[in-house]
Amino acid sequence: MSSDAREWVWEHSCSRGTARLVLLSIADRVADEQCVAWASLTSLVERTNASRSTVREALDRLLDGGELEQLDDLTGPQRSTVYRLPLAAKAIANAAREQEADEDASTDEREPGLTLRVAGLRRYGIRPREVPDSPATDRNPAGPETGTSRRKPARRRTGNRHVGVPETGPQNRSEPKVNRRYSSSGTSVTSASEWQVDPATHTWARQQGHLDRLGEQGLQAADAKWRAHRADFKPRPAGAWAADWRSWIAREHAPGRPNLYAVPGNGTAPKGGMTRAEAHTAALLAALDEPTGTE
Repeated sequence: MSSDAREWVWEHSCSRGTARLVLLSIADRVADEQCVAWASLTSLVERTNASRSTVREALDRLLDGGELEQLDDLTGPQRSTVYRLPLAAKAIANAAREQEADEDASTDEREPGLTLRVAGLRRYGIRPREVPDSPATDRNPAGPETGTSRRKPARRRTGNRHVGVPETGPQNRSEPKVNRRYSSSGTSVTSASEWQVDPATHTWARQQGHLDRLGEQGLQAADAKWRAHRADFKPRPAGAWAADWRSWIAREHAPGRPNLYAVPGNGTAPKGGMTRAEAHTAALLAALDEPTGTE
């Protein structure tokens, strides 16, 4: 009977484009004259080679046009949707009736081909749903007893699927917030002026010889210079400030170290700065100009 259903689609259907392909795909699965077939959305997407949204729109057009009917009280294999081609079923029933000359033309059916015989559909894997439909949800009480249909699929529920998660703020305590109160390591941050040299950093300066090299006053002067240069820096964890402070102290010159950028007659480097070669030359000239006491 699938050939009769396909023939009706080719010759009498008003559908076009993807909707026509969808209707042909469903008609290809029709098993008897009732023009009932099951089809999943995934199978229709694969057969028509169209996107899921396009197939959904095509189904809506066919349902609204009356050429396709969705039977909610029946289900197919793997809970697939069951459809019926009502106009094709009428045409096939009328054609069969005209061929039977010996049968009376009058019948109890007001709409031939629309009354379903569910028992005959079981052999094709189509059966009634286990949970009966509530009378309050019946959209067509005046329709056929077993032919209730749904024109459009129900909307999918939207919303937050996660229950118990706050609407704002990070889900994990270790995730940094906007106000930077908690860093990625969970430690507090502070500015360079508020950071204090911890005992471990002071012990490091003594063990590395920086305290003997700079002296107590030199170390304090280097600390004050570091805080002045880091005043505009963003707050950091105490460990980051300690590492930066140690790097600064390791590069700091001793107070009595000669100025390599001195030039003859001037104790400071020119404002414009010098290259390394010019600095070495200036240092040699400055050494030659210094009195040796043998003049």
